[in-house]
Amino acid sequence: MTELTHLKFEKADGVARITLDRPKFNMMNIKMMDELNGLLESLLQDDDLKCMVLDAEGKHFCTGVEVADHKPENVDDMIATFNRIFEFSEQIEVPIIASVQGYCLGGGMELAIACDIVVAAGSAQFGQPEIKVGFFPPYAAMRLPQLVGPARAIEICTTGKFYSAADAQRMGMVGYVSEDKRLGETTAEIVKEIQTNSPLIIRLNKRAVKQHLGMAFKPALAGVSDLFLNTLMKTEDTLEGIASYEEKRKPVWKNR
Repeated sequence: MTELTHLKFEKADGVARITLDRPKFNMMNIKMMDELNGLLESLLQDDDLKCMVLDAEGKHFCTGVEVADHKPENVDDMIATFNRIFEFSEQIEVPIIASVQGYCLGGGMELAIACDIVVAAGSAQFGQPEIKVGFFPPYAAMRLPQLVGPARAIEICTTGKFYSAADAQRMGMVGYVSEDKRLGETTAEIVKEIQTNSPLIIRLNKRAVKQHLGMAFKPALAGVSDLFLNTLMKTEDTLEGIASYEEKRKPVWKNR
């Protein structure tokens, strides 16, 4: 693995943790995004993975992408590198949890909303202020309508307003709001719930949700039923889950 300059990485007990570490606002440059892409790509083939946590050092989660990297001589490289983050995130088959404190703005907010579960400190602030310097947020323009609806997405992108964690939760961008001092504990509690489950069955659950998005009812129902009957029911871990329930014991997962 390439030596990390702007990130920290650890993996234990099926949980990968990527920590943004570029003081003081964890603003991303192309090198930092390259490091992130390398880590995300390495996790795609990790069959033992149960979930991934994305968090940050310091007072703030991330305030976006360096303005200098938006200049005409850098912007093609910047957008290609930025987009790969979301391409890899979309391919990761286990839950991705963002643990957010302080400012979560611009590309930093896009990074957070690309995750499946967002846990925010009560004092966290979210926003897409790109319009203030003459830009729009490409990934947020695509993702926000799925989370908050098109009208609210247009409001977020065209006003550049900051939103509290509570506001973000009411809109559907944030799943959990924690006391500031309990952010790590709240995130850990969610991770622990996921950790008790089979890595294989975790992946199948996320696949069941994602692969039928946008489909008509009948083909979607047929698809999830096929996944249930012809994939899930042929796994050793589903049979182990049934047996452990009947025998009143904890399951021993084989990840197959």
